[in-house]
Order: sequence, then structure tokens, then C-alpha cells
Amino acid sequence: MALAFLNPSRSFDTARNAVRFVGHDGMFEVLFFVEVGALGKSDTALQSSGVSETRWLSSFDALRTSIHDAAHKAYSHRRRPTYTLTAADFR
Repeated sequence: MALAFLNPSRSFDTARNAVRFVGHDGMFEVLFFVEVGALGKSDTALQSSGVSETRWLSSFDALRTSIHDAAHKAYSHRRRPTYTLTAADFR
């Protein structure tokens, strides 16, 4: 089966300083994190400290298509249960 993002939910993980979202490959759940550095890469207002969780989630929503594309690419190289996407994954 191919990786699919059936559930649009996402959450902010304070410990990882990243947005968490889930993909599915058949019956297997695949956990993804997008570091805030990757989300703030295209928006200088997000690069300052003290940005709220709500702003990170809004940034994720605005970039959802490119984030899913990067997740597909990462997953196609090596299948693991967890991935962390960084700014380098969006070049």
C-alpha cells in the first residue's frame, strides 16, 4: 500500500519543538514530526522566539501539501515507524 494522510489532525509537540501528524500505510500508522525550523524557513515572522503553538499549526496548515510531499519522499527511501522532517527535507 502507499502512504496516505487520512486524518488531517496535527498537534504541537513541545518536547520535540515540532508539529506532529500521522500517515497510514495500510493498517500501519506512521508518525511524522516537522521541526519548527522547517516551518519557519519560508516565513521570517516565525523565525523569532516566542511564536505561539497556534502560529506553528497555522504554518503547518498553509504548507500541508509540501509537507505531505516531503513525508512521501522520506517514507519512500526507507520505511520506519517515525520520521522527523527538517528544513533540509524541503529543498
